[in-house]
Amino acid sequence: MAKSCCQTPEPDTATHNDPRWRCVLWIALIANAVMFVVEMMAGVAADSRSLQADALDFFGDAANYAISLGVAGMALAWRAKAALVKAATMLAFGVWVIGYAIYGLVAGSDPEPQTMGVVGTLALATNVIVALMLFRFREGDSNMRSVWICSRNDAIGNVAVLGAALGVFGTGDAWPDLLVASIMAGLALWGSAEVFRHARRELAHG
Repeated sequence: MAKSCCQTPEPDTATHNDPRWRCVLWIALIANAVMFVVEMMAGVAADSRSLQADALDFFGDAANYAISLGVAGMALAWRAKAALVKAATMLAFGVWVIGYAIYGLVAGSDPEPQTMGVVGTLALATNVIVALMLFRFREGDSNMRSVWICSRNDAIGNVAVLGAALGVFGTGDAWPDLLVASIMAGLALWGSAEVFRHARRELAHG
């Protein structure tokens, strides 16, 4: 797979169909899919809402990278429509996490800070590496920008998860975990609105 995504293709000067862009997307897709499995298992074991929310974010990002690969090389209108789909998934994720955090507050939870810290550090390292690879493409069309925004928000969210782990460890309460899950939901909602506005502008002028 690595060879097929990184080998030299037919000449194409379009940035959105750049072979380096495709290669980075493949790497990001695989990394996010793996981290979804790792973080979801750890989140359930540690009873951490923020880890489980971050795991679902990894899953959503893997799906978004797959969409980006599917529309790379297509007309701007198709890429903008794909960005709208991704904005909708980010919105759905944000709403779900808010609801899940409220459920945790009502039903109660007992997150395990050591697991949160270890897995949160691994997730942060993964997202920082992916974000650095995507940084050069951050000023592209709405589809490329949505990928960058997802990765940027993920890295911020991972720092927040580590903060939640420290908060749970220091206080012995679950509220830092629930608070961070809510912050991650806010990032998803903000990112969704930003991608939606950009995509709508492209469709209007496309």
